[in-house]
Amino acid sequence: MDLIKTVLDHSEFRPDKFFKTTLFQGQAMMVGLNCLEPGQIQKAHQHTDQDKFYFVLQGIGRFHLGSDHVEGSAGEIIWAPAGLEHGVENNGKKQLTLLVGIAPAP
Repeated sequence: MDLIKTVLDHSEFRPDKFFKTTLFQGQAMMVGLNCLEPGQIQKAHQHTDQDKFYFVLQGIGRFHLGSDHVEGSAGEIIWAPAGLEHGVENNGKKQLTLLVGIAPAP
């Protein structure tokens, strides 16, 4: 079984706003997908008591992490510890697909 292909089978892209779906949620962690078309943004926000990671499956994103901005591409992990304002923008020309984990689960 190709895990990446299986995860990507759950991706969906919408022209009006970025798409997100939950793949798994337990008491300790939630894992999902965020899918952004070029130009779409997940606005900066924070989780007071939850750590979050973004694993870039495909595309390139510009990640807002507190006062910093970093670029992430396929195969890279972006970490946002609890309390840190974070968000992402698809500033590339291709679709951006992110595997996202939040712990503890919301």
